[in-house]
Amino acid sequence: MSTAETQPLYIAPDKPAVNPWLIAVVVSLAAFMEVLDTSIANVALPHIAGDLGASNDESTWVLTSYLVSNAIILPISGWFVGVLGRKRFFMICITIFTLTSLLCGAAPSLGLLLFARVLQGAGGGGLQPMAQAILADTFPPEKRGLAFSLYALTAIVAPAIGPTLGGWITDNYSWRWIFYINLPVGIIALFLVQRLIHDPSYITGKKGRSLRVDYIGFGLLAIGIGALQILLDKGQEDDWFGSHFILTLAIVAAVCLVALVIYEWYQKEPIVDVRLFANRNFATASLVMFVVGAVSFASTVLMPQFLQTLLGYTAEKAGIVLSAAALILLMELPFIGQLTTKIQARYLIAFGWIVLSFGMYISTRRIDLQIGFASATWLRVLQYAPLGFIFVPASTIAYFGIPAEKSNAVAGLVNFVRNMGSSVGTSFVTTIIARRSQFHQGNLTARASALNPNFQSMIQGTTQQLSRAGLSMHEAHRQALARFYGGLQSQAAALAYIDTYWILAIAAVFMFFLAFSLAKNNPKRGASVSLH
Repeated sequence: MSTAETQPLYIAPDKPAVNPWLIAVVVSLAAFMEVLDTSIANVALPHIAGDLGASNDESTWVLTSYLVSNAIILPISGWFVGVLGRKRFFMICITIFTLTSLLCGAAPSLGLLLFARVLQGAGGGGLQPMAQAILADTFPPEKRGLAFSLYALTAIVAPAIGPTLGGWITDNYSWRWIFYINLPVGIIALFLVQRLIHDPSYITGKKGRSLRVDYIGFGLLAIGIGALQILLDKGQEDDWFGSHFILTLAIVAAVCLVALVIYEWYQKEPIVDVRLFANRNFATASLVMFVVGAVSFASTVLMPQFLQTLLGYTAEKAGIVLSAAALILLMELPFIGQLTTKIQARYLIAFGWIVLSFGMYISTRRIDLQIGFASATWLRVLQYAPLGFIFVPASTIAYFGIPAEKSNAVAGLVNFVRNMGSSVGTSFVTTIIARRSQFHQGNLTARASALNPNFQSMIQGTTQQLSRAGLSMHEAHRQALARFYGGLQSQAAALAYIDTYWILAIAAVFMFFLAFSLAKNNPKRGASVSLH
């Protein structure tokens, strides 16, 4: 398909009453608070379980409950704007998120904590898309890249520093403070939004218009997304489709989500505007954001897990490795924002993917059980720094060819697919590590036989060393075998990590070629020229 088309892509919004960069900081502050909360609680789960008398498995629902309600609200945030107005909806979300953060911190039992987390996830679900939509309307297209470089702090920097901050707070204070810290931020954000943010005319002009509540669409969305999110979160733990529970969730999710798309396609006022995906550029940009979410969270899971489980790093030391990469990304984001005003978005995205594939490839060559702290830090930088070149222009290009009044729906869907990508990426790498570890362990074990002279020599040497240390020959031989098996498991796991980085490298190469199918744009005008 090579149809060239020129479209009016942008209608100038009302000129903001204050400096647009002040608005950008305010809305990004609220979104940063929410995104940070998706990862900050991870390291506190053992402390939460011990304090509330719950098992480790039960404590994981603290994460799952939040993600489920959050994922349900994201794609329908555009519909809420049509009902309530964007400013009012944004303020309601901040209020709910802040108050439920207080409830989470004060929860005396796991049941009440989970209830508060569901409400917190629902309130947080509107913060990211509303922040992005406000930025899209506040800045003209040629400056959106600069604005979205600030927004990128919330989307790809916050998840990287969340575990480090959460670990530090939990170790030095209490797990409850990972929720209490939201209170002053939420109050300040609420006050500033009330004073500085105003709805554009295309939203205020629709006030008073009654919208039909799409109960069927909402029901299909809630059940389908809820089942899918629980499936992704619990799949590896329950052996995926070997579990009747997971199989049931998969069927329910597939049926509900397919029915949702079909049903919403023919609705005059759909709760999820699925017709946006008929725009090829938006669909491609959404795929890019899905993979960005998958790769960013996958790599965020892989490196600290490798360092902690195989090299014995503490959570704080592993977090420093992540934070160093986040700091580099933080410094490069303003530069990337400037580049969006000079270079076509699709070229920046392609550059980001090819550099990312190189970083993943280098990881397959350098990851081993002797890697040092400095080497691990630089590998993490190579894996994470290229994401800014993808996220910022992809956020910008998603709006090309879409009418201004659809910006709220665009923001909701783009953030939704990125968040779902995060869940899929985390679940995928967890499964790959487990399955490939078993595969490599089987291969390595097959070589450790009585007929292998190297194996026999190693066991005999270790046995003699332990015997000289004072152990009986029987006990020394038993411990020599145990040490060998422990080392074999570590080697198998390291090979599994290498396999996973290979998969991520190949995925990045595929996305490099896909980037060229995105719309051309004139960076100085922010307008799309043609679609190929």
